[in-house]
Amino acid sequence: MPDRVPVGPFGLGRLDPESLLAQELIERADPLICVGSGGSPFLGKNIHVEGLDIGDERQHTYHFPGVALTRRTRRNPITSACVDFPFKNYADVEMYLNAPFELPDPDPKEYRRWCERVGEQALVLVGIPNAVCLPADWFSPERFCMAWAERSDLVTELVRVAGERVNAYAEKLCKAGVRAFRIVGGEYASVQLGPGAFRRLCVPFDRELIRTMHRHGALAYYHNHGKVRRYLDDFIQIGMDALDPLEAPPWGDIDDLGAARRALGGRIGVVGNLDDMEVLESLELDEIENIARQRLWQAGPGGFVLGGTASGTYRERGARAFLAMCDVVDKEMPRLRELHESGKSHGE
Repeated sequence: MPDRVPVGPFGLGRLDPESLLAQELIERADPLICVGSGGSPFLGKNIHVEGLDIGDERQHTYHFPGVALTRRTRRNPITSACVDFPFKNYADVEMYLNAPFELPDPDPKEYRRWCERVGEQALVLVGIPNAVCLPADWFSPERFCMAWAERSDLVTELVRVAGERVNAYAEKLCKAGVRAFRIVGGEYASVQLGPGAFRRLCVPFDRELIRTMHRHGALAYYHNHGKVRRYLDDFIQIGMDALDPLEAPPWGDIDDLGAARRALGGRIGVVGNLDDMEVLESLELDEIENIARQRLWQAGPGGFVLGGTASGTYRERGARAFLAMCDVVDKEMPRLRELHESGKSHGE
């Protein structure tokens, strides 16, 4: 059993990584640092990508043999959003499936650099998409939902092919020394399409992806926003090692982390569920400490990381909230462990 429940900020938020506050956060808390892989399992070596800036837009053109697909992203001083997606119709999907494909080689240099920098003081993960990310990110949200309604056979085939490519890409990363992954994409199906689609498009393909990681001794950490209570059995079937962010209402439906942990059968580590913006960046420290104390006593002394909702958008105020939660955990853990070891419930 660890000395205390980890307090896990997602990344270093908007902090300067070289600042004293960032260093204190690394030393006192247990950040989850997610980095890129140096490539994409969905863009083969033979697909040339051309970028062009046009006013407030960035256009990416994907050159396939004999045809090109385009994506346009619009920017403003605050944010950016995709306004034109590569798959415009089902013929584009057929073209993608029939195009020659050679898996790219990943370059996990950022993973190695961060591992060397933080050592055992943080968990460094490589972010990787699951198979449903391909149709969900290459169709517009509306067309993605319509495609599932009109051509579920085509979407399923696209996800199957994407799954093979993601698995092979993950295998390359494992052989290159990556020992922890953060898998994203489940919410595209759980939030936009519903339970039936999640069980067809995520459960079998994500389970196989995690088996690939586990075969190499790597940790599989799964990300899924939204209301997830009705998906807890599916998560068990997928077999991830850890799950975030199990959001509290109103954005999610996990209002009792202890109940969620029990429903997961103790098989999956739980990371969450204090909202980065609504709680950690907005409330006073004494309010945050009370909520953190409640979450801690709900979830218990092990198999749990007290964290945010994995947005990584927090600033200095949020960082200081994480440090305050470290104080709460340090103070509460002796009594919590004593009750746990005596067999009493956490609320007694």
